[in-house]
Amino acid sequence: MTTIYRTEAGARRLEQHYRDLLAAWPVESEHRFIPTREGETFVCVSGPVDAPAVILLHGSGSNSAMWLGDVAAWSGEFRTYAVDLVGEPGLSARSRPALDSSAPALWLDDVLDGLELDHAAVVGISLGGWHALDYAIRRPDRVDRLVALCPGGLGRQTMGWLPAVILLRLLGPWGVRRSVAMVAGIDPKTSGPELEYTAANFGEFLPRKERLPLFTNEALRGLEVPVMIIVGERDAMFDSAETARRAAALPHATVRSLPGIGHAVLGQTAPILEFLRGFGTMPG
Repeated sequence: MTTIYRTEAGARRLEQHYRDLLAAWPVESEHRFIPTREGETFVCVSGPVDAPAVILLHGSGSNSAMWLGDVAAWSGEFRTYAVDLVGEPGLSARSRPALDSSAPALWLDDVLDGLELDHAAVVGISLGGWHALDYAIRRPDRVDRLVALCPGGLGRQTMGWLPAVILLRLLGPWGVRRSVAMVAGIDPKTSGPELEYTAANFGEFLPRKERLPLFTNEALRGLEVPVMIIVGERDAMFDSAETARRAAALPHATVRSLPGIGHAVLGQTAPILEFLRGFGTMPG
């Protein structure tokens, strides 16, 4: 079994915290475990059964609790499927498919097949945004629309923050909290529960260490689906200017660059909903 936690006791604490958050899901939901080639994958399903499908893919060090502030609005009009990525601190299997291969797309094939979905819109953030782009590139017939917030794979992944994070982690929980705030671009004095939850996760969780593969220009040119990319101009993890520049070159792209915002791109419920409805502004 892949080791993704510092201790099993810590893993159990995180799981219980996550289950408590799922119990507070703001709309009626169904919990499903989908068998895949990477192991069971947890999905929290909400919204009208006959509504268009939207797959939600969270970021590294998190799980589907990331969508607690969005899902009530989105599931009013869409059938939302919040998927716990494998190898992350959710309820899915601990396996980590190689990112520089077809394995992530094959895993998502299994998820969609298990949910009996031929196609869906996909919304992803950070690592989830990378997964969304990778899947749309490899499976264009299965992705209707794509939203990626601060995604990997477009702009250069920066590591200048790493030495400070290593030093801060030596200071215990306070240092972990400060390191998460620094990398996410969140003011720890004014932050909400997102910072506390993420810091608790990274206190016990061992994230992936490899860089996310960059998508080639040739691969990106083949993205014919409508795409919305949202970045924070002060992103410490990815070169957001390069992300925005490469995203703007996509055939059908809406690009939003948020001034003063870091890697944690929050509060985008309404513009994403508008885009999912089909009214996002696209170049002619």
